[in-house]
Amino acid sequence: MNVKSKQRAPKIVVVMPAYNAGRTLRMTYEQLPKDTVNLVILVDDGSTDMTLEVARQLGLEIFVHNRNYGYGANQKTCYTEALRAGADVVVMVHPDYQYDPTLVPQIVEPIVHGDADVVLGSRLKGGSALAQGMPWWKFLANRFLTWVENRAFGLRLSEYHTGYRAFRKEVLETVNFQTNSDGFVFDQEIIAQVVAARFRIAEIAVPTRYFPEASSASFLASTVYGLRILAVLFWYLLSRWGLRRSRRFDSLRARYTRLG
Repeated sequence: MNVKSKQRAPKIVVVMPAYNAGRTLRMTYEQLPKDTVNLVILVDDGSTDMTLEVARQLGLEIFVHNRNYGYGANQKTCYTEALRAGADVVVMVHPDYQYDPTLVPQIVEPIVHGDADVVLGSRLKGGSALAQGMPWWKFLANRFLTWVENRAFGLRLSEYHTGYRAFRKEVLETVNFQTNSDGFVFDQEIIAQVVAARFRIAEIAVPTRYFPEASSASFLASTVYGLRILAVLFWYLLSRWGLRRSRRFDSLRARYTRLG
């Protein structure tokens, strides 16, 4: 018998960080390719709408925060529970239907084939984000921040600010994501940790949707978010240059090795 035929198929776990997603959760879940996804975990971050009721109707694996702790805190629970469930690949799919759930097979493919450790679903790789409804000021801010991040990380990605992303389990077991912010800047902190740990990042083009039910940050919130990203890059560069050691950018395995 061929050795490859004996290999277990990777367990694909989709995690959904949810907050007041009751109006869009069902259509997001129903479009997930069930022949690819082995388990769907929803973490509710203190929703006050019908999110939990819909999630129970769909039979999802549910974890509930007793209040709204924040987007980053939600992801921490998502990844912790996905690893506990034995995931080989973890895919974050926002339940607000802004990203196309049918693309899960494409976003996990580079990881399953051993070509990448992290895959980002880029709204800008296809070059049609503005046509799909992205506000012009978000587009310009995204372009500027991505340019700065590429310079800091030494990469050439089309964007870093997507909420559609997949991780090989070893990435989440290695980077110290529990030290990250409980807010939206968590997304950039974990990417900085991935780069610091020298994992491979790939990206695929994904369409995105902008409509009233989809979550969208205000101009002020987006400005604060952008400043926090610049702060993350500042501390990352200090750590990379050896000017200030940061526990956040130490891999857990490296720390355990030193402690041993």
